[in-house]
Order: sequence, then C-alpha cells, then structure tokens
Amino acid sequence: MEQAKAKILVVDDTKTNIEVLENVLMDHYDVFVAKNGKKAIEIAEKVLPDLILLDVMMPEMNGYETMRAMKGMDSLKNIPVFFLTAKSDNESEQIGLDLGAVDYIGKPFNPQLVLLRVKNQLEYKRQRDHLHELVDEKTADLRRTLKVMLTSLGSLAEFRDPETGGHIKRTQVIVQRLAEVLQNNPKYTQAIPSSEYVDFYATAAPLHDIGKVGIEDEILRKPAKLNEQEREIMSKHPRMGYDVLMDATKELHDNPMVRIAADIALAHHERWDGQGYPSGLKGEEIPVGARLMAVADVYDALVSRRPYKDAYPHQFAVGEIVKAKGTQFDPDVVDAFLAIADELPATYELFKDQTH
Repeated sequence: MEQAKAKILVVDDTKTNIEVLENVLMDHYDVFVAKNGKKAIEIAEKVLPDLILLDVMMPEMNGYETMRAMKGMDSLKNIPVFFLTAKSDNESEQIGLDLGAVDYIGKPFNPQLVLLRVKNQLEYKRQRDHLHELVDEKTADLRRTLKVMLTSLGSLAEFRDPETGGHIKRTQVIVQRLAEVLQNNPKYTQAIPSSEYVDFYATAAPLHDIGKVGIEDEILRKPAKLNEQEREIMSKHPRMGYDVLMDATKELHDNPMVRIAADIALAHHERWDGQGYPSGLKGEEIPVGARLMAVADVYDALVSRRPYKDAYPHQFAVGEIVKAKGTQFDPDVVDAFLAIADELPATYELFKDQTH
C-alpha cells in the first residue's frame, strides 16, 4: 500500500514566494496555501498539516502572532513550524525559537536547501510520532494490567463475604456516575480532570472494602448486628485495606489509579463533619474518591436487604442522604447524587439477582 503524502501548509502574503515553494514541494508533498495568519489557522484546523512554513512579515497578523495562536490550540500546538523570513538577525531568530519554531528558512529561497530541511524535519517527526505511539501502547498495556490486578484484588472481598458481590457492582456504578457529574463542576477539575480519571474512580471503587479480608469470619459473616467490641474490630478494615493496596503495589504508588484506590479504601468511612473513622478527617481533607464512595456505600446499604434488616425504599434512602448533606457527606457530592438518583432503581434491576 502506497504511503500517503505528507501535508505541508505554506503561509506567505507574497504570491511569488508561494509559487516558488509550491514548485519546490508539490512533486513530493500535498501542499496547501494561505496568504494570511487567520486563513492559515482555518486551513490548519481542517487539514492538520505535518509541517507549516510560516512567513514572519505579514499584515494584520504576523507570523509570530499566528504561531502564538496555534500553540494555544490543542489540535495545532504540536505541528512543527519553519519560519520564512528575509530577516537574519539573532533577535528575530530568538523570538521564533522561543515560540517553538523548529527552524528558519531565509529568503530568497534555495530550493534544494528547502527540500532537504523539510525532508529531514518530516523524517524526525515520523520517528517521534512512532515513538509516541509505542509509548502510548505500552502505557495502555500497563494500565490494563494494573486494572486487571486491582479488579482481582477487589474480588477477594466477594469470596470472603457473599453479601458484598452485588454491593461492589452497584456502588461502582454509583461512583462512576457521581464522578461523571462532578467532572463538570469547576471545584473538582483537579481531582477529576478527564474522563480517564472517571474510569480510575470506577476501577478503584470495588476495592473500598478490600480490608475485610483481614476480618475474622465470625464477625464478617455474623447474621446480626455487631456488638461494640465487634464494631471496633470491623472499624479496622479501612486501614487494613489501605495497607493491602500499598503493599501489593509497592512500585506503583505514584500511579493515580492506585492512589485513588488506596484513598477510597482508607477514608470511605470518614465524615464531612470530622466525626468519621479511622482518622477523623474533615471536609476537603477527605479524598474525593472517598467522598463519592461514602454516599454510594450508605445508599446501597439502605436499599439492600441484610440478615438484620429489610431493604428501605429508594425514596426513603434518598431522603436519608439529603438529611446527611453537610454533616456526613460532602454537599457537592449529595447534589451530584440527586442529579442521578432517578436512574438508580432501574440500574439496580440489573443486579437484582445479586441483591438478595
């Protein structure tokens, strides 16, 4: 299969210069032409050229201004740019290089030199892009491996406690939806900067009770409410969960998915008012993932049947979540919960068999 020609965008307000460059390049590349900066940006957005040859001295919007605008656009910021200029002074060259230009081509043009420089830059770009593809592919492989490992760890809780299988799946759905809603809240831009992070929270959610692998069966499987001593033992599972995750991922502590999972395991029983456990964290001291899980965990516990209680109706559970807004739960997370609450009865039907 014949390889597609590279695309070159030539930007110059002088017809003669454009004709010279077209004659030099057109036998080897697909050449696009713009006579001003505004048109150059419009064409570049449409065709996404592999290289831009950009005149410095143009009316209205000069080459430097055009390049600044391009560098501010995600779709164009990584396209290599050669400046075309009759200026040869060091100051002008420094300005262009500071803006990110990869080279200067002086006027009048030396056709063979232009062709050689373009060829070398495109080969460098091809190798760089290939390297980025390999890195992205390797990163994706590692992320998939980590995701499988974390999911497998989360499954351990299901083996220990038959009640938790449906609980894990249902709370995962709620955490994912809460993260999707809060992704649009400016206050959560840092914690949930992208859809990729939404997936991190969803992957981490099933690990919230991983610490229960360290709780004795007599307590974990007790078909009645726990007494005070048993509750004290059970309250150690967040710290146990954190330790399990930190130990299992020693070399990956800087990975955001691991950090989110560990934070959720440790802090999902903390309260917004500081009256939770194990550390008594308050307000925004509580990691965002743990705040999401806290709401999901309590809602699911309320609407699910347990050996010691019947399931409460959906509307009652929603009311209880609202009552705890600003005391047990982050107010913004409660608002996000209300935005998805009407979806939950239908969602729970998907896990009906696991509910009982």
